[in-house]
Amino acid sequence: MNSPSFAAHKMLFLNTLAFTICFAVWMFNGVTVTFLVDNGVYDWSSVQIGWLLGIPVLTGSIFRLPLGIMTDKYGGKWMFGGLLLVSAIPMFMLQYVDSFLGFALCSFGYGLTGAGFAVGIAYTSVWYEKDWQGRALGIFGAGNAGAAITTLVAPTLLINLTNNGADIENWRILPVIYSAALVIMAIIFVVFATNKKPATQRTLKKLMQPLKSMRVWRFGLYYFLVFGCFVAFSQWLVPYYVNVYYLPLVTAGLLAAAFSFPSGVIRALGGWMSDKWGARKVMYWVLGTSVAISFLLIFPKMEIYSPGNGIMAKQAGEVTEVSETKIVAAGIEYDVIPRDGTDYNTLEGEFVFPKKETWQEVVVQEGQRVEKKELLASGETKIFFQANVWVFTFLVVILGSIWGIGKAAVYKHIPEYFPDEVGVVGGMVGVIGGLGGFVCPILFGYLLDGSGLWTSAWMFTLVISGICLWWMHRTIQKMMHREQPKLMRQIESKQEI
Repeated sequence: MNSPSFAAHKMLFLNTLAFTICFAVWMFNGVTVTFLVDNGVYDWSSVQIGWLLGIPVLTGSIFRLPLGIMTDKYGGKWMFGGLLLVSAIPMFMLQYVDSFLGFALCSFGYGLTGAGFAVGIAYTSVWYEKDWQGRALGIFGAGNAGAAITTLVAPTLLINLTNNGADIENWRILPVIYSAALVIMAIIFVVFATNKKPATQRTLKKLMQPLKSMRVWRFGLYYFLVFGCFVAFSQWLVPYYVNVYYLPLVTAGLLAAAFSFPSGVIRALGGWMSDKWGARKVMYWVLGTSVAISFLLIFPKMEIYSPGNGIMAKQAGEVTEVSETKIVAAGIEYDVIPRDGTDYNTLEGEFVFPKKETWQEVVVQEGQRVEKKELLASGETKIFFQANVWVFTFLVVILGSIWGIGKAAVYKHIPEYFPDEVGVVGGMVGVIGGLGGFVCPILFGYLLDGSGLWTSAWMFTLVISGICLWWMHRTIQKMMHREQPKLMRQIESKQEI
């Protein structure tokens, strides 16, 4: 195995840096829209917020395929440099808008930064041999950590720029800062990058040939989950924390960054794991864990009331005494369980498992005559589940990290099965994954609107994770039957026993 050259590592560094800036811009709306709505600048509904979170992702998704093809054809230096410059224009123009439509149109423009992924994948792969591609693409994919930069830094910038909301119109300085970062990165890239194209050039028809393979669409579905849902939650978690746990925007941004940063950085580890143990094994582990954690996250913060164990009269007679703790009827004394009165909502962070409270409420009065087995006090049971914010955050961070490993594993498959079409296949898989980032926030908005449950988003990831795991397992079984039918018959006969 030949060691990669210094030039290859230099281009990997530049690609990763440029992609990090692109991803930070791509996730711009998650923090900014939440801040504007939270401060009453705009009265946008949850569905409108979902659209604004999804629109940039749509642009980045639909342009991934054509830009991936163009990178194979013209090389990544000019494609990446041009992409950064063009995206800076609508980001700069955002400072002048004052409506949902204006915000949406600018979002569509700077959402082009999301297509930087397809450019970087194609451009990085031409510098490395097959044995190093998993690691190289994993390191490049660590640019996803740009989402953490926005969720971590942007809330503080907004608060400082607006003087904690007193000068709210100063929020318009933030898009200027982001557009400047794009222009500076474009200049650095064009000055220091070395252009390189694949050794063999093919016609557009030949480039598009792999899209007939069902394997490409299966990889796309995996990426819809591990990348699309990651992108969606990188933005959706900010309003999630604000609305479910009543956290301030800066704290919400910090916890959302705790989800997105490890997921981006750990992608490099996912590339190494895929090189060492194989992408298939890694994907089994990723999808299985995604099913398990999504299931744990579907339970919302809730209070459940149910009839409990009441008190019935043992003998017929007159009720002679009634208090919160005691009933005397027909000369028989009954102990009544009073209500504790604890407000579990005020005990945020103090317990993890559900709390149960039982009490009895008197339903008779002094002087009342009761029959045998007549109800004297009704039983009440209350179960309170807090959905502890720290447990929730721990599970979310683990899930984000697992998806980060999965992103690298999916892209490890591509150069193995499509070594000469990495740009177009990577672009197509990226389109499907990116569409997940577009569709999911909008879908989350509708699910929240229809169910009233913020956790409906995790119900969706549970279903998608289950479908991916089932499809992958079914496909592998078919491959084993086709390639090693005798071995599969022996395995199945043992299972039947």
